[in-house]
Amino acid sequence: MFVRSTLAALAICVAPLALAPAASAEAPVYTSAFSNTAVQGYDPVAYFKVGAPVKGSSEFTTEYNGAEWNFASQENLDAFVADPEAYAPQYGGYCAWAVAQGQTAKGDAQQWHIEDGKLYLNINGSIKKKWLADRATLIPQADENWPGVIE
Repeated sequence: MFVRSTLAALAICVAPLALAPAASAEAPVYTSAFSNTAVQGYDPVAYFKVGAPVKGSSEFTTEYNGAEWNFASQENLDAFVADPEAYAPQYGGYCAWAVAQGQTAKGDAQQWHIEDGKLYLNINGSIKKKWLADRATLIPQADENWPGVIE
């Protein structure tokens, strides 16, 4: 009887661990509920090369951190594959201002800013203005909060 009750207690303690998602070294990436595409299908390399959001193509794709990334050209795809951390938006493409507040919100590919060689997205234009006005304070706060705000 002791063995059976010990095994039952052990099963109760271990069962939640078996149901929990596996820990991953990959940082989470924002994608919509309807698509597994990062940055809403925009080419993350284009922000750096063109200085504007450019829609990517399903012809040039790769997977990174569990999401699909689209690019406008093979050249941009190759640049991303060679150094994805140089081009992927900070905080997995979640709104940088929200992450600084200890929360999450979607990042909008049209509301972007590059600071010190890093791409940041915000949820809308008014939040982007708040972000730009205080980014020197907000970036360290967001860095400290990330990726804990996802957990």
